[in-house]
Amino acid sequence: MAAARAAELGFVEAAPAWRLRSEQFPSKVGGRPAWLGAAGLPGPEELACALCGRPLVFLLQLYAPLPGRADAFHRGLFLFCCRAPPCCAGLRVFRNQLPRKNDFYSYEPPSEDPPAETGECVRLQLQSGAHLCRVCGCLGPKTCSRCHKAHYCSREHQTLDWRSGHKQACTQSDYLDTIPDHNFLFPEFEIVIETEDEITPEVVEKENESEIMGSMGEALEEELDSMAKHESKEDKIFQKFKTKIALEPEQMVC
Repeated sequence: MAAARAAELGFVEAAPAWRLRSEQFPSKVGGRPAWLGAAGLPGPEELACALCGRPLVFLLQLYAPLPGRADAFHRGLFLFCCRAPPCCAGLRVFRNQLPRKNDFYSYEPPSEDPPAETGECVRLQLQSGAHLCRVCGCLGPKTCSRCHKAHYCSREHQTLDWRSGHKQACTQSDYLDTIPDHNFLFPEFEIVIETEDEITPEVVEKENESEIMGSMGEALEEELDSMAKHESKEDKIFQKFKTKIALEPEQMVC
């Protein structure tokens, strides 16, 4: 029998800005999405919450290539959510992918060394030429009617940026190099993937069993039997999930 593949866990860590750019093919939480290319990017309609209609906010992305697929050698999965109370729903997942040989990135893996230019400037234009929204980093088909340089995904984000300073400074030549924080985005961190330490299910079950019996030593045996009989399939799945998470409490992707 073939050995089971070791599980991989994801942990969030602070990282320099250059490591979270598209050309590094990052997995990350928060900030603006690091799209691979313009083809197939979701538009404003797709990024509107189905419940409240407000723009969804980028939550995280995972680099999930498919080496066996020529068209998905580079592949990113992007998760968006609504963070406007009392809604806070509307999860959406999008895929963005490219073949290994493409017009935007090197055929070879990206360098682990920082580039000569390591500034914190946010890139709001893909290498394909597509413009992105100044507020959320998604496709920006709308532009400011005064400067014609600032791009937005929706009127709501254009209004937000206008009130946050674009009204006074949009005609300044260096203004577009500075992207204000509108508190719309989540804090940005890199997702670091590590291989889970090998722990056999038998050991985990025995450890959990000892903990349960230790904390419930005074419970009657028939009460435990009754609880077991009425345990639902969902309870068993949730218990298995908690057992798995307890091995690495700080993980956020598994």
